[in-house]
Amino acid sequence: MLKSSCRGRSSPVSDSVSRFYICIYVALAIALAACSVLPTESTLPLGAYAARPESVALANPEETKLGKQIEPRAREHAGISGFRLISSGVACFRARMEMAALAEKTLDVQYFAIQSDDTGRLFIEGLLEAADRGVRVRILLDDSNAVGRDAEIGALTAHPNIELRVFNPFSYRGPLEFMRVAEFALNEKRLTYRMHNKLLVVDNELALTGGRNVGDAYFAASQTVEFGDYDLLIAGPMVRQLSGSFDAFWNNKLATPLQNLVVFKPTKERLDAYRESLRNHHAKMDGGTYTRPLSDGGPVANILSGKRPLIWARAEAIYDSPEKAKAESGEQAGKLVRERIERAAKDVRSEFLVASPYLVPGDDGMRLFADLRSRNVRVRVLTNSLQSTDAPITFAAYDRYRVPMLQSGIELFEVRPQLGEPNVPGGGSLKSSSTTPFALHAKVFVFDRKQVFVGSMNFDERSRNLNTELGVLLESPELAKEIAERFEAVAQPANSYVLGLGPQGAMGKPTLIWRTEENGAAATYDTEPRVDAVRRFKVDALKFLPIESQL
Repeated sequence: MLKSSCRGRSSPVSDSVSRFYICIYVALAIALAACSVLPTESTLPLGAYAARPESVALANPEETKLGKQIEPRAREHAGISGFRLISSGVACFRARMEMAALAEKTLDVQYFAIQSDDTGRLFIEGLLEAADRGVRVRILLDDSNAVGRDAEIGALTAHPNIELRVFNPFSYRGPLEFMRVAEFALNEKRLTYRMHNKLLVVDNELALTGGRNVGDAYFAASQTVEFGDYDLLIAGPMVRQLSGSFDAFWNNKLATPLQNLVVFKPTKERLDAYRESLRNHHAKMDGGTYTRPLSDGGPVANILSGKRPLIWARAEAIYDSPEKAKAESGEQAGKLVRERIERAAKDVRSEFLVASPYLVPGDDGMRLFADLRSRNVRVRVLTNSLQSTDAPITFAAYDRYRVPMLQSGIELFEVRPQLGEPNVPGGGSLKSSSTTPFALHAKVFVFDRKQVFVGSMNFDERSRNLNTELGVLLESPELAKEIAERFEAVAQPANSYVLGLGPQGAMGKPTLIWRTEENGAAATYDTEPRVDAVRRFKVDALKFLPIESQL
């Protein structure tokens, strides 16, 4: 999705926005189901059935300039791939701009969300500049929350080197949100299914994946929230596998060229006007952190020069099938990410770490936790507090799992929006130096500090059953140690609430307590910390909606 903004610094749009609208849509769908006159089979827009060309990743990437730099290193590490973890929001933005600038032949872009804010517009400008150099640019976006997008980013499709496709599209392309609500309510079975993958591939030689979408909140550029997350930079044979995942989605029937869906086709004049608006935006930001010349260096340049060498390791690229949830037949298929993470967790012997911003274990997740605890595996889970979450509707579903998790011996930590100790032992920081509130957005799993999964999958019902997901499972004690150390840094009482069980409440059930550290002193709360009555009431009210399967 691409969310338009009327302000220079927009409010962040994250997975939670889609969750909110989806749940409103589902509630309407339940109400309208009895009176619906549409057939039960979901239908794609007519434009989805129009002929469109198939295309695949670059066939001979070793012949590109980037290939000539990377391939000799890959041959020295036969059968395995090279990785580097990037955590700083600014560095992750710069890596994307470096990759766009390095593209010589192809650039494949797959995201759940690209926002039309400061960093989003700079990123789009980088894609346009690559296309101007003759690079083939393929952009694949999910179609949730796309109101207002077509009129702006749709102009890119007038460029001969750019193709933009939207995954599982709505029929209605106009600016009225209630029209999309109505469409979803009558076609919920198909439209609740979303593409959550995040992937950038340049010349089939270098890839970037992880939990970030594209927008200010992900790159420490927002004044509203700063999401803590990871990107994984990848070189070597795994890049071909990730390109294969992109091709599978790109050539799927659910990926529809945007120009097939709109009435007024993009023109050169529209493209020129959009190009000019991007230039004007860049000029306004010139001289700042996000427009530094690429010649100044960055994470990709440091890796290519050897200044920060790749970590070579055995790994698996794991991605769900585009047909993961076949709404038309109701059958489930291709839940490869979920299945692989659960299989790896069942092999854990000593410790399992989970970081997930949206946490709804469900019955399957609780059974997995129970199995681990029955074998005395230490299970530690990090998620957002009600104070820091951008998705109260998901928190409402998570709330009922807290006491059972603690009763089973799971250690549970909830991130605070203000970090008391942002520095990581050994170097680095959990967030930028700004006072912007912090929120967890990383989706990582660490298995016995030997294996680690980095990707797009939350530990919730939506990621398990409805969204397609993408990630990498690495056998790397070095990378597992790096992520575990950051987990420890976030989970400490100066940065998170450490949950525990309190005395029995009025209903005879255990209550919760939150332990933390404020201004260097220990503090304990017996009610949800630092949350106003309105937010608490909202969460309590949302608990009554029968929508956990959508969260």
